[in-house]
Amino acid sequence: MLFFLAITNLYAQDTQQDSLRVANRLLSDYNSSKLTIGGYVQVDYNEPDGPAAGNLDVHRLVMLFGYKFTDKLSFLTEIELEHVKEVFVEQAFVNYNINTNFNVRGGLMLVPMGIINEYHEPPVFYGVERPGIDHDIVPTTWRELGVGISGKIDAVSLRYQAYIFNGFASYKNGEGLLRGKDGLRKGRQKGAESIINTPNLSAKVDYYGILGLKLGLAGYFGKTQTDDTSVEGSRVGVSMIGLDARYKLRNLELKGQYIYTALSDTEKYNDLTGKDLGSKMNGYYVEAAYNFMSLFNRNTNKSLVAFGRYESYDTHSSTAGDLNKNPAYDRNIVTAGLDFKLSPGVALKADYQWFDNADPLSNLNNQFNAGIGVMF
Repeated sequence: MLFFLAITNLYAQDTQQDSLRVANRLLSDYNSSKLTIGGYVQVDYNEPDGPAAGNLDVHRLVMLFGYKFTDKLSFLTEIELEHVKEVFVEQAFVNYNINTNFNVRGGLMLVPMGIINEYHEPPVFYGVERPGIDHDIVPTTWRELGVGISGKIDAVSLRYQAYIFNGFASYKNGEGLLRGKDGLRKGRQKGAESIINTPNLSAKVDYYGILGLKLGLAGYFGKTQTDDTSVEGSRVGVSMIGLDARYKLRNLELKGQYIYTALSDTEKYNDLTGKDLGSKMNGYYVEAAYNFMSLFNRNTNKSLVAFGRYESYDTHSSTAGDLNKNPAYDRNIVTAGLDFKLSPGVALKADYQWFDNADPLSNLNNQFNAGIGVMF
């Protein structure tokens, strides 16, 4: 664990550099206008090795709107269009600012786990695609309905969040939703006619006491939801722990994340649904990036960053009962590429990805990616 804490990164004290800058401006700047508008877009090109054709896609287009009723009371929402055909509400919550260090929130909110789930706008992360671990273990973009508190304690350099959310749906309309390939991802309810039996607890603390460094510890605990509580085995217990850290020193950025998830009652669940849900999932990634632009021109807001990321994760790190571990779910991804920012909010990206897993019979295609990311 200390290895990951030692090699990872965050712009700890500068909220104007992170992907929540528009929300932070709305929720904390008492002199801002009543209406705030922001958003982001991600356009991708993915070309796997081999005869398959490449794919061009407006992957995401998200518009953010915030409204300030008073200096203390605000509303924020994000409307997302995926693949030019699927419409989602990514966030929609009311924030009441009791003082500069304590907020109460309620509505559809992001679950604070890891790095990418909260900081997922394309100019913020390196690589065209988000890390695989933040797709299959932390099911980004992960948001649910709930209520809670957030704020900071400057005396000990801590930011905190604590929420009660509705949980993942595991069984609905007579069908099991969770599976071994991507764990809990299919159970995200996203605020759409969500079912709830018991609430789940989510919390995170971030330490920002050292310039350029941020360390995060997150937890998520509870049970999945079912639309028929009389069906034995339709619910699963969830315990997820996340460690993340980010560090920036001049032109060098280091980042890392570790996620561990334990799922209980999976044997009963798999017997009922015929699924292959594992009982434990875990994984990590480490990333290094260096900005070469400042070597040539220090008086510019442009950047040219070369980066590399290694990730390893297994959604079948343990299985219960007679279910055999699927070696194809034990995955490794290496990503290397360039990120050219014309300004802090406009990024041109290109990278190459090498895919591997523990199944000796698998034949995975590596992939070239290119894309445009915009955030404002």
